[in-house]
Amino acid sequence: MDSFLVLVLKSLYLMLPAYFANMAPVIFRKINFLDYPVDFSKKLGSKPVFGRHKTFRGFFFGILFAIIIVYAQFRLMETDSLRAISILDYSKWLLIGFLMGFGALLGDLIKSFFKRRIGVGPGNKFIPFDQTDFVAGALIFTMLAFELSWQIFIVSLLLSFILHIIVNHISYWLKIRNEAW
Repeated sequence: MDSFLVLVLKSLYLMLPAYFANMAPVIFRKINFLDYPVDFSKKLGSKPVFGRHKTFRGFFFGILFAIIIVYAQFRLMETDSLRAISILDYSKWLLIGFLMGFGALLGDLIKSFFKRRIGVGPGNKFIPFDQTDFVAGALIFTMLAFELSWQIFIVSLLLSFILHIIVNHISYWLKIRNEAW
């Protein structure tokens, strides 16, 4: 059994593609490319299905970022220290990148669906789901093709909860995000 610190490092390294996939829609929000709502502006009752801010652009850049990060992880497998904390076979970088990116964004999309149903607006706090939706999605989709331990799953959720809050506050202070969450 790995020490807790090793589990944290392995989880952090594993989750890098999902973290970047989750940040990509915010980073590229001002680009007009594929700026169409995933729900095609449809409503369920009187409420948007997902909301105007969930776009095909976000999915495109999120998946692209995840694939790029996994490819970098694949190329860095020659480094002994990184190979030691790698959980996956990164030679399957395209599959891993797609699964993690798509899963992260789908997890976020599902959370947005439920937020709209209960009247929580885009960008409004929805703790703990804002911090864990993309992680659960990325891990569940990755587990469709790769074996991950439940220890890694739990540590990834806890680590991501904390990191999500820190990164969003930093993004807010750097004026990348409009809100600290």
